[in-house]
Formats: sequence, structure tokens, C-alpha cells
Amino acid sequence: MPDASAALELHDVEKQYGGLRPLRVRRLRIEPRTRTTLMGFDLPAAETFVNLITGAVLPDVGDVATLGHSTAAIVDSEAWLKFVEQFGFVSDRIALLDAMTVEQNLAIPFSLEIEPIPDEVAARVGSLAAEVGIDRSRLHQTVGEADPMLRARVRLARALALNPIFLVLEHPTAALSPEDAQPYAALIASVCEGRALTTVALSMDERFGKTLGGRLLVWQPATGEFKERRRWF
Repeated sequence: MPDASAALELHDVEKQYGGLRPLRVRRLRIEPRTRTTLMGFDLPAAETFVNLITGAVLPDVGDVATLGHSTAAIVDSEAWLKFVEQFGFVSDRIALLDAMTVEQNLAIPFSLEIEPIPDEVAARVGSLAAEVGIDRSRLHQTVGEADPMLRARVRLARALALNPIFLVLEHPTAALSPEDAQPYAALIASVCEGRALTTVALSMDERFGKTLGGRLLVWQPATGEFKERRRWF
């Protein structure tokens, strides 16, 4: 029976995904409204982990419970779509539309009318952009011309647009320089604190995890155990 007080619980999970060994997680528990960085997942393993916790795939062995519900109990696609609406995702797997402006990319979660953008949607986009530090002067820049930090801010804003309660970040600083990664982590921490989000980041960037705050857990792929990193350096 899933523990309704936990945001995420995995027990004795195994999932084949094409790696040298199955993805294994012996035990992981994430409390609501906390921030956790998980280190040790490469890109394919991170994608598989995210698919498991969102119910997109089921484990071959073991149990996954997210937001108090077993993912195995999601009965059909309609129920799954309603379930996954509670998540926001920061991932390079979610395409940005390079030919469109920053404003149009941020409008898409709210409306498919983006030329012109309705006034009500434009107001929501403006608030969202301000929250993630996008200056209004850059809203009319095409995303294809945006620097990596602006693209990262757009990804974060898109993830927040529909007011999720669980934010998942897959290697969020992979495309950023070390100089940009730190302020980006600080921005995410501030947003998550302000919104009281449950946040899980899969990252190989330990400094990002330090700045994000909360727990940092190092995954052991062979055993599926997590070791808590108590001292950063």
C-alpha cells in the first residue's frame, strides 16, 4: 500500500532498458516539498528513471509509488494523462521551437493561438518570464538565436507553466558553462522554494546539487543503493 505522505517511493525496482545491466533502485523515498539531487544516472538511465516515476513505463520488478499512488494502478491513458499533469519537466528531450520567439514558446502551454498571442495569454507569459528572470526585451527574440542560459530559462518556464507540484530535471546544466550553471541552480532553488515544489534533479554536476540545496544522493548502479553525500568537498 503506497504511503500517501511520501512524494516518491521506489522499492526493489529493476527495469531493463538496454544498458549493461538493468536499472536498479533498492530503496528511495522523497518527501513532499523537498529538493533532491540524484547523481550517477547517465542520459539513458535518467530517461528510464523519469519514465518509471511518471508511470510511462512499469518496472519489471518492484514497486513505484508517486504522489501517493502506485504507478501500476494507473488504469488507462486518460488516467495517466491526468496523473502526469502534476509534473513539470526540464529536459532536452522536450523540444523548443527554434523558429518561434521566446514569447511564443512560453505561450504554447496556454494556447495554440500564438500569432498574435491573446492579451490574457501574453499577461501570463509576462509573469512566467519574470519569475525565471527573462527580461521583457528578450521575449521577441527567436529561441534559435538564444544563448544557452536563455534557452535554459525558457525550459524552466515551460516546466512551470501549468503549475505542477512535482518538478523533474534531467541533466539541467549539461548545455551550460560552469559560470551559468551556478546562477541557474540558484534560480531553480528560489522558484522551487517559492512554489513549495517537490523537486528531483538527475545531474552529474555536484556543484549544481550543492547550490540547489536539499539532499544529494549518489546512485550505485550495480546494487541500486543510494549513498548520501554529506560533505561536498
